[in-house]
Amino acid sequence: MNLLQRVLYVEDEPDIQAVAKLALEMVGGLTVKICASGEEALSEVIGFGPDMILLDVMMPGMDGPSTLKALRALPAIATLPVAFMTAKVQPAEVAYYKSLGALDVIPKPFDPMTLASQVRAIWETHQHG
Repeated sequence: MNLLQRVLYVEDEPDIQAVAKLALEMVGGLTVKICASGEEALSEVIGFGPDMILLDVMMPGMDGPSTLKALRALPAIATLPVAFMTAKVQPAEVAYYKSLGALDVIPKPFDPMTLASQVRAIWETHQHG
């Protein structure tokens, strides 16, 4: 059974980046790489080799859904588990994100104390799926 260790988080807000990195690294014991844009994520993802990707939905330039589409086009990571992080969590919105290939949606604002366990739970669902 693989363990979740490396997470790539794509988020354009520096304050959210900082809290998420602390939550995932200090509380969760994960290795986290933050990318501030979809474009940056596409250039960094192969080199970093994440086990899972977290995507903000609302970003300038490439938004989360278009970033996911571009990531899925890279053969090396086409099957990597992805979850969106967003304040837009109406059932229809969640269904839409899942239709794009996301495993789940983590609501914002997230709780820093439970973020890592939320991410792990989604990842483990993918492992057993």
